[in-house]
Amino acid sequence: MNSPTLILACELIKRPSVTPDDQGCLELLGTRLAASGFQIELLPFGAVSNLWAVHGSGAPVFCFAGHTDVVPPGDLANWQSPPFEPTIRDGVLYGRGAADMKGSVAAMVTAAERFVATHPAHGGTLAFLLTSDEEGVAVDGTRRVVDTLAARQQPITWCLVGEPSSQRRLGDLLRNGRRGSLNGRLRVHGVQGHIAYPTLASNPIHLALPALTEICANEWDAGNEFFPPTSFQISNLNAGTGAENVIPPRLDAWINFRFGTASTVTGLQARVTSVLERHRLDYTLEWHLSGEPFLTPRGALVDAVVTAIREENGVSAALSTGGGTSDGRFIAKLGSEIIELGPVNATIHKINECVRVAELDELSTIYQSVLNRLLLDV
Repeated sequence: MNSPTLILACELIKRPSVTPDDQGCLELLGTRLAASGFQIELLPFGAVSNLWAVHGSGAPVFCFAGHTDVVPPGDLANWQSPPFEPTIRDGVLYGRGAADMKGSVAAMVTAAERFVATHPAHGGTLAFLLTSDEEGVAVDGTRRVVDTLAARQQPITWCLVGEPSSQRRLGDLLRNGRRGSLNGRLRVHGVQGHIAYPTLASNPIHLALPALTEICANEWDAGNEFFPPTSFQISNLNAGTGAENVIPPRLDAWINFRFGTASTVTGLQARVTSVLERHRLDYTLEWHLSGEPFLTPRGALVDAVVTAIREENGVSAALSTGGGTSDGRFIAKLGSEIIELGPVNATIHKINECVRVAELDELSTIYQSVLNRLLLDV
């Protein structure tokens, strides 16, 4: 229970840093890293706190990336212990952010502290990119920091994101890529009128349903060796005036594509538009791209992480591009190799979120092993 990683994780969990309110987490981490010789730069944008820290200089650049913000705890009455009072029961640490991802951040920091203490003149650069805006709209967090780094022509060669990737045992699954996410807000216009006189109105529900049915039934691609087929979903569908006898003036639909490298943003948009045009709808459609897909094939970073996991805890890691999105989608714009490795994700965003205490030290050891493999003898 005297583990430095556990102690730091508890200090972070105590701070109710619900997006984007950092509650001093990054200041705490910056102080820790500065004491180990890191150069600290705080990059606030709007209400969001960000931290960029570096140790060493030159290429290659290895970056730990993560977030200190958490989702709201929900109904406090359903927690076995208060979500922002870290509690250990039967070797398990409970608290909001324990798995997603204050435990990972703590493990990154303690791994880096040990590494630079042992190898103060290591090759290349060891960096941290931390934000308080990952669980929210993700506009003023990693996205803005990456824009700043790009303007400075600051590269990141390798990036390890501490997202909780593991399924049953630490290190059993790694994310070496993520699907892209394309959102659309569709409005189909009709003409409001009395429901008893449909010839004097135009029902947007009746007009839109055949087109939406066709879009839902479409096969967008077959996927490829790295990504599953593109999926399409309608997440919201709204129409009506609240009255039983009124044909509504419009229908609103929120749509989403999760897509890999077998499709493109422009291609998906064009195919949706062609269906809407063919059905002669009067519509408006606004698109929002949350992120392009990214993929890191086998290479120096993936091999270093897979080998470290196998040698430190005997697990053979599988590679996956499944799941949702992560801040890796922004860092990928720098041309970086990206891998995601973190704790077991069974309780993330849930009531009684937790992580095994032993897993935190295992994760810190693996992180340090990765640093040894990539930043020594370069």
